[in-house]
Amino acid sequence: MSILKSDFGVNKNGDKVTKYTLKNKNGMEVSFIDIGAVITNIIVPDREGVFEDVALGYDKPAPYEVNLPSFGAPIGRYANRISNARFMLNGKEYKLDTNDSTNCLHGGKLRYNCCMYDAEYEEGEFEDRISFTRFSPDGEQGFPGNLTLTITYILNDDNELIIKYYAVCDEDTIVNLTNHSYFNLGRGGHKCPDVLSQEVQIEADCYTPVNDILVPSGEIKELADTALDFREFKKLKDGIGKADAQGNIVTEYDYNFVLRKTNDDKEIRKVAQFRDITTGRLLEVLTDQPGMQLYTAGTFEQENCKDGMHYKNFCGACFETQNFPNAINTEGFPNAVLKAGDEYKSTTVFCFKTL
Repeated sequence: MSILKSDFGVNKNGDKVTKYTLKNKNGMEVSFIDIGAVITNIIVPDREGVFEDVALGYDKPAPYEVNLPSFGAPIGRYANRISNARFMLNGKEYKLDTNDSTNCLHGGKLRYNCCMYDAEYEEGEFEDRISFTRFSPDGEQGFPGNLTLTITYILNDDNELIIKYYAVCDEDTIVNLTNHSYFNLGRGGHKCPDVLSQEVQIEADCYTPVNDILVPSGEIKELADTALDFREFKKLKDGIGKADAQGNIVTEYDYNFVLRKTNDDKEIRKVAQFRDITTGRLLEVLTDQPGMQLYTAGTFEQENCKDGMHYKNFCGACFETQNFPNAINTEGFPNAVLKAGDEYKSTTVFCFKTL
């Protein structure tokens, strides 16, 4: 195992940006930068042994300081949507940024993935790890409490990219952390035009229906025989134009799936698979979280990306392991509150294989 440090330019304040690349014995490489602790590259083989970068992103620091698509990004303090950009906690109302209709999305206007992180790394015989840490002060994004956040990435010789989240706060607050990497497993990796012919399977029997601005209604509906039925492998394009359980025609995927539980609520289990039959690339997603947002960028336009790419509709698929959207405001959804002094811990694994 090895870790390579390289120069990735400077940020808007003139601070040096460093790129860290972890490489295992199989030739798999994963790169990160200290802007946002984002994943910039994931280089894996196809069934013929051709290595390509399957993660969408940029190749300069400046776009990562904006990064509205959240390429490769850890999301916090609360991933996904909070309705009306406000919530009540301990009898007090907290007002957040409105940046998605009337909602607060992915923390608001100041996103964690646009901030600089402190990095520490460690090489090992069978795995390498790098940890990114930042301090989020009380009131940042409108959330209560001084929060210390650490995101640790581990690459091992089993081609597993393990993401461990850790947070602790000095006041009661709400936390929901995820990763927003866009994957494309087709020919050319991130250069492949779209993921519509790639296949998804999800360990879920239900989802959380949403209103017209994508806020959960509070219901949990079965997805059998709907456009969202991914209990067996299905091409992403096969559900487009069909109805969800509410009768709405699906034009893209931006839905939270209720993942099947085990006897241990915090057990890390396989929850989704993503594959491209042409290349033979397979991504397995494992997590201890109760939900996962499948997002497929159905209305998308992003220029000046890696390798001169102009990404368009359905350019990638995101598997955002998470608590349910708007859980703090929805009775019956999983707990979103992190009590003062308690530790938030969560793990997600992206495991790459070939068919």
